[in-house]
Amino acid sequence: MRAEEAARSAARREAEASERERLARSIHDSVLQVLALVTSRGRALGGEAAELGDLAAEQEAALRSLVSGNGSADWHDDGGLLDVRAVTESLADGRTTVSCPATAVLLPETVTRALGAAAAAAVDNVRRHAGPDARCWVLLEDSAADVLLTVRDDGCGIAMGRLAEAAATGRLGIAQSIVGRLKSIGGTASVVSEPGAGTEVELRVRRH
Repeated sequence: MRAEEAARSAARREAEASERERLARSIHDSVLQVLALVTSRGRALGGEAAELGDLAAEQEAALRSLVSGNGSADWHDDGGLLDVRAVTESLADGRTTVSCPATAVLLPETVTRALGAAAAAAVDNVRRHAGPDARCWVLLEDSAADVLLTVRDDGCGIAMGRLAEAAATGRLGIAQSIVGRLKSIGGTASVVSEPGAGTEVELRVRRH
């Protein structure tokens, strides 16, 4: 009976994963493409159109995050762990290259989803602030001691003191969506940037 139930459960998971992947492809080929176009055109026009572009970019990032959580296979194991690749590979697009290990990178589900959300926020910052020609690279590394997720770009960089100034004025984008998320799961986040030299965000979670 246990074997039969396990087989039925596996079949249900496979069917659900296939349906999520179909929906994810549909969303990527339609809604996300339109939002990306609105973002690009709005920012190019400037003024009020740029504000609409920023709003479209926020919705695109939120939808990508939803797709990464529900639009592809979650790659769970039986111990309640989730493969970090499941929330990382969906970040890839025409400007963003994602590199992951060939084998599963398993962490507790809450940790994995927080790590993926922080990475998605970092990639969204590249799209919004690094410049229209900036490229982005996401690298996932796994070791016995920790899991390291790096988001690097070749964009315009961040002016010295800009992050502290933003936090002081109540704009807590990086402080809350990236650094705060990692702190909440016992991890660390560092941001290194120079004007004209791009930005590198390191997200690290220790295994124990």
